[in-house]
Amino acid sequence: MHKLKVFFEMIKLEHTLFALPFAYLGAFLAADGIPSAFKLIWITLAMIGARTAAMSLNRLIDRHIDARNPRTAQRALPAGQLRVNEVYIYTLLSFLLLGFSAYRLNLLALWLMPIAVFFLVLYSYTKRFTWACHLVLGISLGLAPAGAWIGVTGHWALAPILLGLGVVTWVAGFDVVYACQDVEFDRKEGLHSIPAIFGLRRGLEISSFLHMLAPLFFIAVGVVMSMHWLYYVGVAIAIILLFRQHRLVSADDFSKIGVAFFDLNGYLSILLFVFSILDLTLLR
Repeated sequence: MHKLKVFFEMIKLEHTLFALPFAYLGAFLAADGIPSAFKLIWITLAMIGARTAAMSLNRLIDRHIDARNPRTAQRALPAGQLRVNEVYIYTLLSFLLLGFSAYRLNLLALWLMPIAVFFLVLYSYTKRFTWACHLVLGISLGLAPAGAWIGVTGHWALAPILLGLGVVTWVAGFDVVYACQDVEFDRKEGLHSIPAIFGLRRGLEISSFLHMLAPLFFIAVGVVMSMHWLYYVGVAIAIILLFRQHRLVSADDFSKIGVAFFDLNGYLSILLFVFSILDLTLLR
């Protein structure tokens, strides 16, 4: 039990709040209301499997870098709280859960699963050769609503693509902010990130630009899906939270990055989901 507790702390299971509400939103939009409990259960398990595998791999692949970074040196692997082979087992089990969940949803979800796995694995390596690592992380999470849509309907559509692009730009934007903490370390290690390559001020400007794009994609989803005013209230709240995030962080002050990164982004995903569901269930 102690090992499991350490593992869950390592993968930051609570950060599932960033992606899970958008996966559910993709499912509810696909059903144009409330999807079946069967679909929701397997979408939830697929998300747990995907995110656990992704975070486990990230910690495995970056364990030597983490050991040299004072901010991350106390993570479970560099601190010796977990063994490498244990985390590999957790990773394999998580991928098996993802694959079986996709199979239970439908064949198209199963056939497209390798695309998700590709980006989940790729992300941990991208910081070694490109500043576009933030976008790869965004794609990894942006596939969640698209995957949930396919899990419910068994086919593609424009709405989940737009929703996925909204998630891509939102995630990439806040990941740029988060990367500002490690600028000096990344430069010393030869690692790539937007702040490390372009500087803190330009990095925050790029993050702001990405966070201006994200609401536009969310609005486009509303237009395509003929959503009503409650959905747009949720989008308006998301815009306010994004604006607040950038007011809390500056190139000279990262003391409130925890609130900006964790709290406000968690609120954004949950509130946009809640207002979308209210729109779909009350105004249809």
